[in-house]
Amino acid sequence: MASPGSLATLFLIVFTDLIGFGIVIPLLPLYAETMNPSPLQFGLLMASFSLMQLFFAPLLGRLSDRVGRRPVLLVSLAGAVVGYLLFAVADSFPLLLASRIVAGVAGANIATAQAVIADLTPPEQRTRGMGLIGAAFGLGFIAGPALAGVLVRISPAAPGIAAAAFSATAMVMTVLLLPESLPPARRGRASQRRAGLLALLHAWRTPELAPLLAVALAVVTGFAAFEVTFAQLVHRRWGLHAGNIAFLFAYAGLLAAAMQMTLVGRLSRRLGERRLLLVGLGGTAVGLLLIASQHSLPALIAVLPVLAFGQAMVMPSLSALVSHTAPGERQGETLGAYQATSSLARVLGPMVGQLALGHLGLGAPALTAAACAVAAAAIAAALPPVGPSRPD
Repeated sequence: MASPGSLATLFLIVFTDLIGFGIVIPLLPLYAETMNPSPLQFGLLMASFSLMQLFFAPLLGRLSDRVGRRPVLLVSLAGAVVGYLLFAVADSFPLLLASRIVAGVAGANIATAQAVIADLTPPEQRTRGMGLIGAAFGLGFIAGPALAGVLVRISPAAPGIAAAAFSATAMVMTVLLLPESLPPARRGRASQRRAGLLALLHAWRTPELAPLLAVALAVVTGFAAFEVTFAQLVHRRWGLHAGNIAFLFAYAGLLAAAMQMTLVGRLSRRLGERRLLLVGLGGTAVGLLLIASQHSLPALIAVLPVLAFGQAMVMPSLSALVSHTAPGERQGETLGAYQATSSLARVLGPMVGQLALGHLGLGAPALTAAACAVAAAAIAAALPPVGPSRPD
């Protein structure tokens, strides 16, 4: 049974680390442009973080099943510090790329944080616990970009140094405040299991888990396609500059975080994870369709809460359903495979979005993302019961 203190501590650790992530993300393409990379190099830079997560999330998840959650979190947070310091001093494209590779390896720790939630919460409270991770993401994407806008005026290195400081703070908090959640008796049982991409391939061959991974692949690919083209949409359609676009991202992040902190637990208890997932996918599809059809900025701002609601419901319920498919000693491995699938989707999504934007028009990425959400809902509707009993 989770103590409120343990979950609150984990929330603060993840949130603090993700502030650093949020600081770097809006500045990365601007820094890269000053180095005149080729289109291929630019694409590799933007995909490198998710590519590293694809390779390392299953490995770190499986390692956390063997040695415990805290050691993996500490090593990955230390890696994040190194990656952000490299970003701070990067004066060439290879060094900038190296900073994203290191940060991507370290960023695979989200599966470990989700495994801590699975360790600490009973099945019927799992979705609410996973919602804390989503809320930490949302708040990190509010605070991080806002700080980036202030720090970059001090010096180009200041944002990277601040991001490293936030991850270092999260590391200290883990040492001092977060107890190990995986008892010794439940460790080491996965020593002969597959690692890395072999573990991911094995997960896709698991009948109970594969449909959930397919849902994740579809919905995250679609949302990534929309997310990476959203700034282009509002800039071309309404001429917004970067500062105002950042406020729109912060507004959407605030909405999603507030909904995950206040609604996910209540709706999960009332509907169950599977129905909540379907509600979230429906909201996501409707929100994307509304965004694609808007031709005034106030109308866009008015419909963004629909999309924020859908996404706020999808990710915690999907994470909880994935965690229900695995016994306690394999939570890290299973959630690592889920995280790696999401990373693969974040590699595919930007390519899909840019192709749709370039060949089909401004609204096409949102329409494509809506189609992905509908496909995910069709798969989710056919899911067999997973985990504890659900309301009828």
